[in-house]
Amino acid sequence: MTLSSPLLLAVGLLVTAALAWAAVVSARRRAATLAAAGVVVAGGRRAYLGSGLTIAGVAVLAIATAGPAAMVPVPRTAGTVILAIDVSNSMGADDVAPTRLVAAQRAARAFVAAQPDSVDIGVVAFERGALTTARPDADHSIALAAIDRLKTTGGTSLGAAITASLTAITGKQVAIGRDGTAPDIGYWPSATIVMFSDGQNQGPDLERAAAVAQKAGVHIHTVGVGTTAGATVRVDGYRLQTSLEEDTLTLIAQTTGGAYHPASDAARLDQIADTIDLRLTVSDEPLPLAGALIGLALALLTAGAALTVLRSGRVI
Repeated sequence: MTLSSPLLLAVGLLVTAALAWAAVVSARRRAATLAAAGVVVAGGRRAYLGSGLTIAGVAVLAIATAGPAAMVPVPRTAGTVILAIDVSNSMGADDVAPTRLVAAQRAARAFVAAQPDSVDIGVVAFERGALTTARPDADHSIALAAIDRLKTTGGTSLGAAITASLTAITGKQVAIGRDGTAPDIGYWPSATIVMFSDGQNQGPDLERAAAVAQKAGVHIHTVGVGTTAGATVRVDGYRLQTSLEEDTLTLIAQTTGGAYHPASDAARLDQIADTIDLRLTVSDEPLPLAGALIGLALALLTAGAALTVLRSGRVI
């Protein structure tokens, strides 16, 4: 149990102790006076039950004013989602109308809109390198603004996309060593990466980066944007043929415990938000107890006053 105002509890308990001491002193003086007059009081300790209940009510009320709360486990859909979106030049192809990138942006926005406030969402844009354009945040408008700003440029490194996403999740730089060594980033079971890409990889360390995510318990769901028939895209005056590479995206998803979602047209991309399952986590949340304690205090005060009135005709 936690208290929001421990000082109020201390003051309340001091007041309760003072009332209890005053009640005892008063009862002893009254008993001594009656004994000196030769009057015998019947009932013994039961005669002081009303006062005891009243003081107990004050004590409970003192605890209530301190703002007590119990930590209870609450299951909910929560965690961190990183939307890793491919912005390489091949994402400018128009085999998914109007272009792969625009279709991916639309699907990413739909995914964000479908998530509850308990999910922190971040955005990573990647090509040959990768950049966190929006850190994970419960304010989903930040992620939406980052998605809208994306433009195509450069080549593609899926390994860089994974390590940058893990960096955004952990808040610490995650990188594969030059000698191929993979870092130990701990365990992040409530984190998920959703990767939108055509799967064309031109960078190193993809398998090692996927293994780091798998070891950390981070699932990667991959969304294939494009068609296997492909299309041509103009880059620096050249026309290049580009097509969806499903095998690479499937390998990433299977390695990390996620799933590959083929999306050959914009209509299927819009449904991705409904097919990705976030994990249910259990977190401790405070349950305020002040209301229940105030109710108990009022019951004790009422009972104490009633007993005192019935036995002596006095409230105190």
